Amino acid sequence: MTTKNDLKDWVVQALKAHGGEARIPVVAKHVWDNHEPELRASGELFYTWQYDIRWAANRLRDEGHLQPKPKGDRGPWRLPNTRP
Repeated sequence: MTTKNDLKDWVVQALKAHGGEARIPVVAKHVWDNHEPELRASGELFYTWQYDIRWAANRLRDEGHLQPKPKGDRGPWRLPNTRP
C-alpha cells in the first residue's frame, strides 16, 4: 500500500520531470496524473495526500534532497543544483 514515504519519491520524480523545479500545484498535478490508481487505493492517504506532499518536501529538505526555503517563501520547490 502507498504510504507518505512514497510521496517523497514522487515529489522528486515530478521535479525532475519539470527541469528540477516546480510550484506546488504543478507537483500535485504530476503526482495525480502519474499515481492516481495508487492514491485511490491508499486508504486514508487518499484524503490527505496534497497536504502530505508538503510534509514530504520538508523531509526532502531536511535530508538535503531539496533546496532550503525561507519560511513563508511561496516560490517553486527546487532540487539541489537547480538555479533560481
